[in-house]
Amino acid sequence: MAAGYLEILRARHAVRLLTGTLVGRLPNATAAIALVLFVRAEGGTYSLAGALAAVYGVATAVGQPVLGRLVDLYGQPRVQLPAAVASALAMVVFAFTGIDPLPLACAAVAAAGLFTPPLEGGLRALWPSVLRREDQVHTAYAMDAVAQEVMFTVGPLLVTLCVSLWSERAALLVLNAVGVLGALSVVVSPPSRAWRSAPREAHWLGALRSPGLLVLLGAFLFVGIALGSITVASVPYADGHGGDAVYGWLMAALGLGALVGGLVYGARQWGGVPERRLRVLVGLLAVCYLPLTLMPGAVAMVLLTAVSGVFLAPCIACAFVIVDRHAPGGTVTEAFSWLVTTFTVGASVGTGLAGPVVEAGGAVWGFAVPGAAGAVSLLVLLGTGGVLAAPAGGGMVAASSENDPDRAAEPRFSSGDRA
Repeated sequence: MAAGYLEILRARHAVRLLTGTLVGRLPNATAAIALVLFVRAEGGTYSLAGALAAVYGVATAVGQPVLGRLVDLYGQPRVQLPAAVASALAMVVFAFTGIDPLPLACAAVAAAGLFTPPLEGGLRALWPSVLRREDQVHTAYAMDAVAQEVMFTVGPLLVTLCVSLWSERAALLVLNAVGVLGALSVVVSPPSRAWRSAPREAHWLGALRSPGLLVLLGAFLFVGIALGSITVASVPYADGHGGDAVYGWLMAALGLGALVGGLVYGARQWGGVPERRLRVLVGLLAVCYLPLTLMPGAVAMVLLTAVSGVFLAPCIACAFVIVDRHAPGGTVTEAFSWLVTTFTVGASVGTGLAGPVVEAGGAVWGFAVPGAAGAVSLLVLLGTGGVLAAPAGGGMVAASSENDPDRAAEPRFSSGDRA
């Protein structure tokens, strides 16, 4: 299993790009907990902390595809680094002004989210120019999904470490400064500086003019809803089975399951078209959510939660491949950013939806939400199979390009071009 990953990590620039991207995304991965802790330290309520975290999340969801399109138009260094600096400076303003005046706090947090650099989509656009073979790129996508699980596990621990060593304000400042350094490491690398998007047709819809991409985004909205609802449904269950410690184990098990699933998925080559494989993976994901409604004892529930996460990272990794196949030429970074945005919005919707469901029917109905959302995601993929099966337009070059008069070929395997 390790051989495939070691082969990728030995590729020139691979470790630097992966590490820099993960470090650069730390401010985003830790924003929710860092904001909550800081607002509480400033004397604010949990409601205010949650509202500011929501402002940050919504602003990030809006900014990612916009910045992704700018990356496709102007290249990574011209967009990623200025965006990272602007986001960090906005968080610095928030850290030193606090929650009063509130309008300034909201504006600063919104700006920090809006300018969060699309490093995640940018890394996936770079893999084809760094790796030699298409199967290596697919493995890199899986490794990327696994690395995300590690980051979202380690990130909160870093926040609490900074708080214990210094303060809540220091946590905000340190993590955002580190994030800028991560983005800097990526954009000054040769692959990032050399990367150019393919020529693109000027179109206000950008990547969203691809029917296949729209189908994928619709399906992953419900995958996000499933994941977001589990985090809420687990709270009342934990309250009745041991409290916060059990809740922590459930969330850790969910991440561990995704990590193991992603490692196994990326360790082998898969035959057949990824669109068909994604339907199978989403179906298995939905089925693995259903046993959660049994709500057994704490130990068994932790095991079931780990199983429920096993197919999450493979679904995400497979979706990355499909995005690359269906994104219109010159929009690959924007397309990846749309997937990130849709998944994030879905998770937020799932969090908001599960709350009233739990209040009305208890934890058992809360755990029914992810199974139902997974089933709807599968139905979307099954009902639109013809659209996903349509030939991708990624390799097409418009007669009049918007961003590259020299018609440079974008390094993407789906179009048959390499940098």
